[in-house]
Amino acid sequence: MSGRPWFALLIPFTAALALAQSAVSPSHPKSPPPTNRASTSAPSMTSVSAPTFSKDVAPILQKNCQVCHRPGEAGPFSMLTYEQTRPWAMAMKVAVQTGKMPPWFADHRYGKFSNAMSLSSAEIETLAKWADAGAPKGDPADMPPPVDWVAGWGIGKPDAVYQLPVAYDVPASGVIDYQHVIVPTGFTEDKWIQAAEVRPTDRMVVHHIIAYVREPGSNWFRGQKPGVFFTAPQVKTKEQPDTSALPSDFLVGYAPGQPPEILRPGQAKLIKAGSDIIFQVHYTPHGHATRDQSRLGIIFAKEPPKERVLTLSATNGTFKIPPGHPNYRVDSNFVVGADVRLSGLHPHMHGRGKDFEYRVVYPSGETKILLSVPHYDWHWQNWYNLEEPIALPKGTKIDCTAHFDNSPSNPENADPTKEVIWGEQSWDEMMVGFFNLVFDAKMPVENLFPDKKNPAGVASK
Repeated sequence: MSGRPWFALLIPFTAALALAQSAVSPSHPKSPPPTNRASTSAPSMTSVSAPTFSKDVAPILQKNCQVCHRPGEAGPFSMLTYEQTRPWAMAMKVAVQTGKMPPWFADHRYGKFSNAMSLSSAEIETLAKWADAGAPKGDPADMPPPVDWVAGWGIGKPDAVYQLPVAYDVPASGVIDYQHVIVPTGFTEDKWIQAAEVRPTDRMVVHHIIAYVREPGSNWFRGQKPGVFFTAPQVKTKEQPDTSALPSDFLVGYAPGQPPEILRPGQAKLIKAGSDIIFQVHYTPHGHATRDQSRLGIIFAKEPPKERVLTLSATNGTFKIPPGHPNYRVDSNFVVGADVRLSGLHPHMHGRGKDFEYRVVYPSGETKILLSVPHYDWHWQNWYNLEEPIALPKGTKIDCTAHFDNSPSNPENADPTKEVIWGEQSWDEMMVGFFNLVFDAKMPVENLFPDKKNPAGVASK
């Protein structure tokens, strides 16, 4: 995962603000705009046919925007009420007309996704006309019922919450290696998880979090004391030159743009009795000393599921991107060892990431593009959940292809004069194609991996 602060996700929106009004400082992401261009640039009299907030705009915001634009979430301001939204009307118009918002990067020609955030042309026109008309409020009686957002959680009220045992003191500056903490679940019986969400308490200094499940008997971090922060340097050897594989079961992650894991009815992730949660947290100092005590919330399945969901990945950690190369290709793949279904995709790279594509190659030889992200943005890391899971017969290969821009023309490039290899910090790179597999809950996980000597299923270029 990259090392940029979370508020980098504001760049697309503040770029739009710059076109409509004075730029908003990212160090004060919730500051109101200095002027209300919605009113100064609009006619003095609002047309009776103009869209209003109550009747026309509020439903669009509830459907597409409030998930991020509400207190405690990633959006730079709240859109729950007219008073909160009105000052930003012209900025919103520019952002939606230029495609900066909502942040969604999938090529529409490939795949259909249940969580697609794109606005329709009619919705964009409504927001633009509302701004041009002076952002009228309309009749309060036309307001739709408010969405019942649960403060602090996107999954609703959790059944159980696991917090870092102690707060981490983040210094004002410097580079911090990935921090790990082992937290026992205390489960005395197997638990099926319907939804999970991990959240920082200080977003400003947390770039990402991953909550892993460590099953009983695992050798991963054997001997490390629970409840204590520690680092885990990755050491490459001749026997294991690629250290990019996931170390254990991926339960859920947090990063800008990454939603909570909410599974369909009848599906769940498994946490076995006696398992531990291992938090991996990447802190990024931002000019002030602070503390973070991130939390994991989970919701249990109400009954044993018919299908199990597992997050896996196709990775390649052996690449060496030459200095100045504008379009360096890296490939990875994963071959499924049993009949499964594919339900979600999540490409991950750092600042040199240019584009990413997922394909499936069926045993028959037929190839199909599942997802194309032609303009990857590492500031906003979407999951792409398929509208309908795709059946993958045993032997199907999930192919991933990424391109990297290590040239001086890439404004996100840390140093175009350097060769770039796999690494955890922002000046390094990653090539990870995460995906969710769905399969019979009674099937042993080992059946997924045709190469028993490579249980993570990693294939290098």
